[in-house]
Amino acid sequence: MVVELLRYLTQVNPFILIMKLTIYSDGGARGNPGPAAAGIIIKDENGKVISSYGEYLGERTNNYAEYSALISGLKKAKELGATEVECVLDSELVTKQMCLEYKVREKTLQKLFVEAYNAAQQFKKVVYRHTLRHGNKEADAEVNKILDKRM
Repeated sequence: MVVELLRYLTQVNPFILIMKLTIYSDGGARGNPGPAAAGIIIKDENGKVISSYGEYLGERTNNYAEYSALISGLKKAKELGATEVECVLDSELVTKQMCLEYKVREKTLQKLFVEAYNAAQQFKKVVYRHTLRHGNKEADAEVNKILDKRM
């Protein structure tokens, strides 16, 4: 009900409400390619976790998993009513590609880049921030939890 109210209010007057969320996303594959998973943690402005989950992706590459995690996080943040997001990733490649600093040369990643780019267009503001693995421990734990269940 709260999410529906937030959506309604932002449709009526988009300046009435700004909801900022931070998406911590991580993807991993055991082997490259190998069994892969995405881990997503979404926090509000106060740092409170409002969504935490992982998804099994099948036999994929690490970069595929990183993009899949970002896309899933963006979609979930939109469902939660976010108008602005900060995306924290430990993949320098995906971060730089999303910031348009690196070209996306690999065909499979090109499709995922387009999907992520389009998902990001639904927000008033999107910031991508690279962190080292220790800055993304919770999302990494979600990846490992999913992969441990599968193996």
